Amino acid sequence: MKPELSDFLKIAYKYNKVKDLDDAFLEYPVEDEWHKGKISNVVSEQEIMYNAVYSIGDIVFVREYRYSNENTGNNHFFVIIDQDNTAVPIENFGMLISSNLNKLKFKSNKLLEKNQLNNLHKDSIVKTDVVYKISNEQIVFKIGKVDDERIEEYKTSFYNNLNIEK
Repeated sequence: MKPELSDFLKIAYKYNKVKDLDDAFLEYPVEDEWHKGKISNVVSEQEIMYNAVYSIGDIVFVREYRYSNENTGNNHFFVIIDQDNTAVPIENFGMLISSNLNKLKFKSNKLLEKNQLNNLHKDSIVKTDVVYKISNEQIVFKIGKVDDERIEEYKTSFYNNLNIEK
């Protein structure tokens, strides 16, 4: 028997809030990020945590994607908030991380302060109103992690944006 999708993913799909990576960067262009999409601006080769298996809470650097206008975008950070174990290979679902703190004015964006666990270089935001599908092949490396409490905070914010209760 195949495992079912989590309740979180069922709701995200029901409200059409699961998007492909191609849609992820229209509102948050990587050119506005401090790293400008360049891996060398983020970490040195020795610091990269390559991992074939990713977990909920991992902060990952996702490789290029295609905008809807067919242009290619650059790398960006995401936090994995859920996974679909019914798909082979496993699909990851993440929320976009941006260093554009001006976007904190939107209630769906949550502050993520840099610390030793997440290894971010700058305080950032997590955009909690949409979930993006991320395949393992699109992940370049893991940079850090957020704790389970934050993952629940992001999911609660997602539910609140939909005006529904868990």
